[in-house]
Amino acid sequence: MTEQDFTKSFTLEPEDNTRLIYLCGNNNGNLTIIERSLGVEINNRGAHFEIIGIPSSVKIAFLALTQLYNNSNNDNPLTTKDIQLLIKSLESEASMTKEDIKEKLSAYSLKLQKTFITPKTLNQRHYLKSIHKYDINFGVGPAGTGKTFLAAACAVKALESEQVNRIILTRPAVEAGESLGFLPGDLAQKVDPYLRPLYDALFELMGADRVAQAIERQQIEIAPLAFMRGRTLNDSFIILDEAQNTTPEQMKMLLTRTGYGSKLVINGDITQIDLPKRTESGLRHAITLLQNINAIEFTFFKSCDAVRHPLVQTIIEAYEQSDN
Repeated sequence: MTEQDFTKSFTLEPEDNTRLIYLCGNNNGNLTIIERSLGVEINNRGAHFEIIGIPSSVKIAFLALTQLYNNSNNDNPLTTKDIQLLIKSLESEASMTKEDIKEKLSAYSLKLQKTFITPKTLNQRHYLKSIHKYDINFGVGPAGTGKTFLAAACAVKALESEQVNRIILTRPAVEAGESLGFLPGDLAQKVDPYLRPLYDALFELMGADRVAQAIERQQIEIAPLAFMRGRTLNDSFIILDEAQNTTPEQMKMLLTRTGYGSKLVINGDITQIDLPKRTESGLRHAITLLQNINAIEFTFFKSCDAVRHPLVQTIIEAYEQSDN
């Protein structure tokens, strides 16, 4: 069968005008998102729909419309993010083998007090499973692939289930050539902007009030990487973010801080190194040095794992092509 345009017609049942309004959106805005994402044409009259495009895209559009229709209701209107993430998930399923589909059915998800976290791509699922299984994990890949958020979700789950006594979030204070010494304010005010992404992830997962209480009780510690020197971190869930901006010495220092009952997750993007020229990245060095150690697991994310605005994936791919 050639990939030429064909038409699929169907009727959404049971017919419900309210659900149709939520499905289509204002001025059919939701349908437009699907059309642009998949390169198809969608026409409808009431609950009767017609999709025109290549077979693979039409199939995904049909699955998206039926699932979105089933999930739409007055209390939970569809958002652009809902639509885009569903399409990405359906596209991943369409390219999976039978073994992948079997793995999909046993996907590793996290149920927290405030939310339910489900991986959106195969690499995200591998990442979550690896964190569950191994004490030391590396997440390597571009921005928007969920490295920090998913690691924070695992940390919150471990804290809520009393698997660890505290969460430690850290990152090197190196950003795009900036220096802490030139920033105004005291040390806390200087450090805070560098740690803001970690705060944002926790706020979304736990809420600002719970995060503040946990910090006050010292169940959550957010600090620059330099503050980890000389410590032994037992019964802790440690996340190092922006690890590409560590030196090999800093990376070794953190890896050797890990104590009994602890998990360590190290995240970074080796294409976004802000270290001075001729300074080796600790993340690059660790990948080369540790990749063959069975007790340490690596997850390498790609642009297709990006779960932000769909243009993020396109931008990442454009930069990747320019680097080749």
